Amino acid sequence: MSVRIAIPEPTSSDTEYNQRSLPPYLAALRAVGATPIVIPLHEPQDRVAKLLAEAQGVLLPGSRFDVDPQRFGESAIAECGPADPARTAVDELMIQDAFSLYKPVLAICHGAQTLNVWCNGTLVQDLAVQLRTPVNHRAGREVAEAHAVRIEPGTRLAALLPEEEATEPKVNSSHHQAIREAGDNLRVAAVSPEDGVVEAVELRSAEHFVVAVQWHPERTYNGSAFSRAIFGAFVRAAEAWHPRRIEESVAGL
Repeated sequence: MSVRIAIPEPTSSDTEYNQRSLPPYLAALRAVGATPIVIPLHEPQDRVAKLLAEAQGVLLPGSRFDVDPQRFGESAIAECGPADPARTAVDELMIQDAFSLYKPVLAICHGAQTLNVWCNGTLVQDLAVQLRTPVNHRAGREVAEAHAVRIEPGTRLAALLPEEEATEPKVNSSHHQAIREAGDNLRVAAVSPEDGVVEAVELRSAEHFVVAVQWHPERTYNGSAFSRAIFGAFVRAAEAWHPRRIEESVAGL
C-alpha cells in the first residue's frame, strides 16, 4: 500500500479555483508513489480526524484567500483580501495532528503562511504596499520562472537542490502576502535575493520534516528537478514515519 498524504480542498467556496488548482498537487503526489486523501472543508471535526488518522503526511496547498491578520495580532489593511474560515479550521486540525504525531508536512504558498502563523509568526499583508518591492511576486501561474530564490546553506532545501541547478534557482510566484517573522522553531530557508522577502521556512528539527515554500513546486513538477526533489523528500519522510510512543516524545524534550 502506498503512503497516504492528507491534503485539504484549497477553498471552501470557489469550485472553479479548486478544480483548477488541486489536480497538479494530486498529480505530483501520485508521481512519487503517494496516495492523496482529499480532506473536504465542510465535514464535522470527527470525520476530518478519521481521515487524518489514515494519513502519514500532510500537504497544505495554496488558496485564493488570505490569512486573517487578526490571527497574528494586526488589523487588516485595505489590500488584504478575505479569509476562508472553513479552510483555516481544517488547516489547524491538520497542523495540530502533524505536530502532535511528528507527521511530515509540506506547506505551499497560502499553506506556508498558515503554518507560519500557527507557529506564532507574522505576515506581510501586502508586499506592494508594505514593502514596495520591485519584484513581481504576483506573476501568476502562467509564468514558470518569476524570480530567483537564494537557498540558505545547511537547510533541508539546500540538500535537495540538484547539482545541475543554479545556487539561486528561479521559481514561479503567485502571492501578495508573505512571511514577515518566522514562527516558533522555524528558520528561514530561502529568500528572494533582490528584496529579502522570505520564500521558505522549515522546522529546526532533524527528525521532523516540516518544509514550507512560498512558490508552487506542484506546477513545475514535470520540468524542474528541484520541484521533484521537494515532493520526493516529503513523501520519503512520510514513508519512514511511524507513530511516536509517549516515551519517545518525552525523551525528545
